[in-house]
Amino acid sequence: MGTAIALSCCSAVAQKTISTETMPLNSIIEAIEREQVGTGAKIAYQVIREYRLFGTSDSAANSDVIAEVDFRPPARKDYKIQKSSGSNRGQQVVRRVLDHEVEAASKGNQAGTALNRDNYDFTYIGETILDGQPCYLLGLKPKRRERELISGTAWIDKHSFLVRQVEGDVAKTPSWWVRKVRVKLVFADFQGRWLQTTMEAVADVRLVGPHTLTSRVLDYRGADEVASTVRSLRHKP
Repeated sequence: MGTAIALSCCSAVAQKTISTETMPLNSIIEAIEREQVGTGAKIAYQVIREYRLFGTSDSAANSDVIAEVDFRPPARKDYKIQKSSGSNRGQQVVRRVLDHEVEAASKGNQAGTALNRDNYDFTYIGETILDGQPCYLLGLKPKRRERELISGTAWIDKHSFLVRQVEGDVAKTPSWWVRKVRVKLVFADFQGRWLQTTMEAVADVRLVGPHTLTSRVLDYRGADEVASTVRSLRHKP
């Protein structure tokens, strides 16, 4: 789910909630689990992400980091910092986030972060509209205190059963210095692949106050495109 972050955020989303349940909760969860298996990474691909770090009460980003992240299933992930500007603190935070992602991938821990009954207890809240799409709104209660799991709410597309958004507090903060981390993860179709397209995180850091980290996908490259780029670079004089 991409929740191994040092910071998190809280963003309000305009929505209309309907209280009538139209499908049994167990049936919704079974459909979600099936779709997650179907959309899991089976082929290699690459994304380019932009990260921005904001300090306490800052309106402008303290740092901006562009990272290339390579996914090589079943259990490999690598990254490279392409560009970094502003405070060095931003690059340090991003490296920490990506190092944790790489470690989790190497251990084959994708199932440990999935939205399923092994990781969560679910409650049915109702139906809602998110960005013009009808969704089921489900409450999430982690079964373990782990930093990859989120206590909060999930928006599930009513037609595809794909996860569109997750928002809440991480079940375990990454260190003593962080009192609380609230995250918002947004998922969408990006060039034919269902991806986590944006992340917002706000952490209440002891002594220095809240800090915000955001990320967004700038580009997606499939395995064929990545291989073609590598071949072109190798043959350059």
